[in-house]
Amino acid sequence: MAYDLYVITDEEIGRGLSHAEIAQRAASGGADVIQLRDKRLSGRDLFTAASAIREITLDAGALFIVNDRLDVALAADADGVHLGEDDLPIEHARRIAPPGFIIGASVRSVATAVNAAMMGADYVALSPTFPTRSKDDAGPGHGLSTLSAIHSAVPLLPLIAIGGITVENVDSVIATGADGVAVISAVVGQPNITTAAQDMRARIAAAKAKVR
Repeated sequence: MAYDLYVITDEEIGRGLSHAEIAQRAASGGADVIQLRDKRLSGRDLFTAASAIREITLDAGALFIVNDRLDVALAADADGVHLGEDDLPIEHARRIAPPGFIIGASVRSVATAVNAAMMGADYVALSPTFPTRSKDDAGPGHGLSTLSAIHSAVPLLPLIAIGGITVENVDSVIATGADGVAVISAVVGQPNITTAAQDMRARIAAAKAKVR
């Protein structure tokens, strides 16, 4: 299961494009994962957006993850849900979710990553890896040293770097042990989302080739 390029939708950063339009363009650029993230939409509107993205990702062969909302993810037949530390606990989500359902978790330290692994997370995402303006509540970046420590602590669990990832620093992120990168501004905020996704995916592939 590939998590190389993990694109998170954001209608504000996407210059007014809808979540579905962003997903379509990112998927066309080779995104391996599309995450629907919108903390303002009602449950009904979020489900509508999720249903549209589900069709797009099925056609593209990409994974579809819903941020925070397990109920919406299940209703829209998404591949999984991404949970923050203030969301439904992983172990309780696992009881509700069907077999094969992906549960990802935001982590900020070795301790939280190890705990997420013990509770049944399918991948962990260090958030934020670098300082970012894409999320108002992200806080300071945890840096490559924390990313490396998490990789050593849970080497069998896919590790995603999120926050402040750019084409300039993605090489160092992959070299440090990340299996993939999650991005908003680096793809969604660019004039051509499809081209930006293609460029980022190529950079990730090149970085992985160096460390094999």
